[in-house]
Amino acid sequence: MIETNNIPQHIAIIMDGNGRWAMDRGLDRTFGHKAGLDNLETITTLCSNLGVKYLTVYAFSIENFNRPAYEVEALMGLVLSFIKMDLFHNNNVSFHVVGDRDRLPKSVQDKLRSMEEETAMYDGMAMTIAMSYSSKQELVNASKLIAQKVQNGEMSIDDINEEAISQNLWTSWMPDPDLLIRTGGEVRISNYLLWQCAYSEFYFCDTYWPDFGEKELHQAIESYQNRQRRFGKTEAQVEEEDNK
Repeated sequence: MIETNNIPQHIAIIMDGNGRWAMDRGLDRTFGHKAGLDNLETITTLCSNLGVKYLTVYAFSIENFNRPAYEVEALMGLVLSFIKMDLFHNNNVSFHVVGDRDRLPKSVQDKLRSMEEETAMYDGMAMTIAMSYSSKQELVNASKLIAQKVQNGEMSIDDINEEAISQNLWTSWMPDPDLLIRTGGEVRISNYLLWQCAYSEFYFCDTYWPDFGEKELHQAIESYQNRQRRFGKTEAQVEEEDNK
């Protein structure tokens, strides 16, 4: 049973296993991506109802552009079909995108921007899709922005610290994830939120993303709630602070 007073503020998810889910059923990989995006609607609603404030999901990496052209095209179409106003309106959820948008087709860019504008007034959960995303590229981009500011005299080298880097990331407006979930059996984070997940709790499971439902989400949150987050401190220090 999850503790409703200890829900992670920010959950990040690597939605893995869609292709293998489809292949196990004798279907084309694109059917798995469709099932995965259908499930994202379910998980978005569940997280919103639990009181999660930020949900960030890895939908498409920059490296995914190396996949077969037909699969890339299908993925783009599926992401657009996922963006349904009712999902966000009914749950008071705002929609956001992080990533290198310039790599995306203009029709996709326009649709994503329009959805961000249409849901900007919702103040419940913030649901973010990492699209055309690479954490290494994000850090390169942040470095360039900071270097430009130093060159322009807007900041000095001594001003460059962790906070300055965080403020120049695509995710600058959101807190770091408390819990990172990866489905599908792989145990790596695949160039996803490398800076932001420095102190996140990780949860890996074998369940393919299309089958990751309410029970599996609760198991991930229960695992998170059974851990002690120390952020470099000792167990005794954390317990002393909790008892004050």
